[in-house]
Amino acid sequence: MDGIIEFLIILLETIRDVLPIILIIFGFQFLVLRQPIPQLKSVLLGLIYVILGLALFLQGLKQALFPLGELMAKQLTDPSFIYHGIEQTQQLFNWTDYKWVYLFAAAIGFATTIAEPSLIAVAIKAKDVSGGTITIWGLRISVAIGVSFGIALGTFRIVTGTPLHYYIIAGYIIVVIQTFFAPRTIVPLAYDSGGVTTSTVTVPLVAALGLGLSATIPGRNPLIDGFGLIAFASLFPIISVMGYAQLSHFLYQRKEQEKIAKG
Repeated sequence: MDGIIEFLIILLETIRDVLPIILIIFGFQFLVLRQPIPQLKSVLLGLIYVILGLALFLQGLKQALFPLGELMAKQLTDPSFIYHGIEQTQQLFNWTDYKWVYLFAAAIGFATTIAEPSLIAVAIKAKDVSGGTITIWGLRISVAIGVSFGIALGTFRIVTGTPLHYYIIAGYIIVVIQTFFAPRTIVPLAYDSGGVTTSTVTVPLVAALGLGLSATIPGRNPLIDGFGLIAFASLFPIISVMGYAQLSHFLYQRKEQEKIAKG
């Protein structure tokens, strides 16, 4: 019964949040464009699906994804797991003790990105407009590698307690340098790839992991250290996608030069 009441509250909150978008769209359609909405019944049915889907998704976040991420962080940072026995927990703290945390962060970053619906949509469109030059799986895997490395590095930052802005500044310096050398056709797509990773699947688990990690590591503040992982998930895909494009371009040029040399 409590679950049903909680879902109804979330449903009402979702309607409240979606209502301004609906009013703007319908307002422009009827008052500015002054045109009827084609297939109005389908549009209204789709809005109902969207509202129900968002409400169910938010309910799932609270019941599953957030607790799961925090639980995994707690278990991976448990001294009895790290030091293979409670009697060994008196030894000095060392960032190398958390190697399983880095591995889990990398794995969860890769897996959630591969499953990210917004990235799949962008990859399909990129393939269509590029005439097949950019493959769906090539883009998805390159983005996933970037997110994987970024989240692993982000958990390292939480473990060591080093300032977030050092990593972000260094990362964007790399992005700016890559922008000058990457193929011009890939640069806008690379920048968009950083945004599409921070969506429905990736954000809940990554945020829960960061908060859970900072809450269980001695000396860390969840408010200061727990957030920031999403920034890594947005930044490093830009680097990996431009790197993927630069590598592909280099291999293509090399192959063309070999053909010319043979011919």
